[in-house]
Amino acid sequence: MKPVVLTRHARDRCIQRGATEADVIAAIRTGSRESAQRGLWLYRLNLEYNRAWGDNTFAVQQVVPVVDEEQERFVVITVYVFYF
Repeated sequence: MKPVVLTRHARDRCIQRGATEADVIAAIRTGSRESAQRGLWLYRLNLEYNRAWGDNTFAVQQVVPVVDEEQERFVVITVYVFYF
């Protein structure tokens, strides 16, 4: 299994948007894969959340890393997080 490497930018976005590195890795390993711009991929994974984020409480957190899949590893460029 290829290792997953997060760029500094991706780590910063995880903190800013409420995701963990474990969430990002789970999205890559088990989420749905979609093509993105410039030959990149994004992976979507819905996680049970049932907590507050900001001023609201949400049941689901969707973690969406944008990934450059290299031959030897996955490089996470950025991470989007959506709450439902």
